[in-house]
Amino acid sequence: MLLSIDTATDTSGVSLDDGSQVLAERIWRSTRHHTSSLAPVVAVMMRDCGVSAKDLTAVAVTSGPGSYTGLRIGMALAKGLALAHHLPLIGVPTLDVLARAQNQREKPMLAVIRAGRGRVAAVWYKWGRQGWQADSAAESLSWDQVLSRIDSPTFVCGEIGEARKRLSKNNQVEVAELAECIRRPSYLGLLARERLAAGDIPEAASLVPTYLGSLDAD
Repeated sequence: MLLSIDTATDTSGVSLDDGSQVLAERIWRSTRHHTSSLAPVVAVMMRDCGVSAKDLTAVAVTSGPGSYTGLRIGMALAKGLALAHHLPLIGVPTLDVLARAQNQREKPMLAVIRAGRGRVAAVWYKWGRQGWQADSAAESLSWDQVLSRIDSPTFVCGEIGEARKRLSKNNQVEVAELAECIRRPSYLGLLARERLAAGDIPEAASLVPTYLGSLDAD
């Protein structure tokens, strides 16, 4: 039984799967209330599924980029469960979760999350034999900087927000539909299971969040 936790931004999500099906998935707008909302949502979800902590076999968590507070709270709960119950803890880059859910495209993809002050944390991806693979490091960019770098057809997804209309006016940009822009924790669980199968299991205590210096979503 794998519990997945994503609190990287104002949108949080948790899911529970048993390796053959997703038993539950919850996504909600936590804004700055990760501390008060996360544990109760997890507890209710597990209760509704008839699952307790002793039934878990692994925990997955988004490792960043993301807001300082959000990542810290998600990581704290994930580490607490993993260390207390001697479970593998798998950290997955935040934007990889978004990328994993996207369909194959010939054009490159830009995945973003909100970074505050009109900026986004962004990673470019390209499609390969193993699906979408990161083609850049995460960086903090303004929308002006994003648009200045798009000089060929590009698919853009994620926390686009008010920039959607601006992006849509650029004939080089394919803007993701609203439903394609949600980070689903069940895909975090899928990525974590792939890493478990590959034996990519770091020590739980060694996992730390990845922040971007100018990310200030808090």
